[in-house]
Amino acid sequence: MSQTRLHFIATRPASTGLFAALETEFEDDGLPIAIMELDEDAGTDEISVYADDGTTQEVERRILAIAARHDLSPSLEQEVLPDIDWVTKSLEGLKPVRAGRFLVHGSHDRDRRRTGDIGIEIEAGLAFGTGHHGTTAGCLEVLTQVVRRESPRNALDLGTGSAVLAIALAKMARISVLATDIDAVATAVAKENVRLNAVSAYVETATAAGFQNPVFARRGPFDLIVANILARPLMKLAPQMAAHLLPGGSLVLSGILDRQRDAVVAAYAGQRFRHVRTLHREGWVTIHLKR
Repeated sequence: MSQTRLHFIATRPASTGLFAALETEFEDDGLPIAIMELDEDAGTDEISVYADDGTTQEVERRILAIAARHDLSPSLEQEVLPDIDWVTKSLEGLKPVRAGRFLVHGSHDRDRRRTGDIGIEIEAGLAFGTGHHGTTAGCLEVLTQVVRRESPRNALDLGTGSAVLAIALAKMARISVLATDIDAVATAVAKENVRLNAVSAYVETATAAGFQNPVFARRGPFDLIVANILARPLMKLAPQMAAHLLPGGSLVLSGILDRQRDAVVAAYAGQRFRHVRTLHREGWVTIHLKR
């Protein structure tokens, strides 16, 4: 799917405030947003929002509406980007990532595995989650501790992306894992990575939105749920998380910015979850809660 970059120039401090407002506006949409300094002396920044094919006009309307609320009327420019699998292209130069005992790598780096490593081989695909993001690495670290201390037997990886976390649980604990995503493309990538890592006997993949799909009733309740998505969806899902997690079970949440941490913890405290630990990494947090 091709993308269009909508970009404009703004001066500070207005640019930083507008960038924060746009992050909030498009957080649930998952649209990439970037800010880049253009001229330090003049205090100007370029702000970019990347719209998927067919949504450009709607995204432009929302950008201008947010800008108007900040008393700004930026001159928006558009750049149609080539239809390239940017994830595949970017992974070509990525190095293996270590997180505790885990080594997340591509096929070209199999020889980087050392004795004692738990290797997770991820091929480039269209799904998010290669281990190079702070949220994925944070989840791997927290899950390692949860498995060691609690020995879960039935786990859910909600919003699995490329299935790194589901594969990690299967390899580390040899337990049953349900890996779901709302995106059929992500599910297909996850299934292939599960096969590639020889854990198909442990991991079932499914395309499912929320908890309405019958697969959750069939496979649940769970004694461990990990969800690396976004803060707002996680907060909305708090009651359903509680309904599908066994008493005493662990919940590992990520995809949460540092500034969103307190709101997420409060949402789950209202569902009788107890905060165990927050891991900070690269401006993101991974939160461990127990029911």
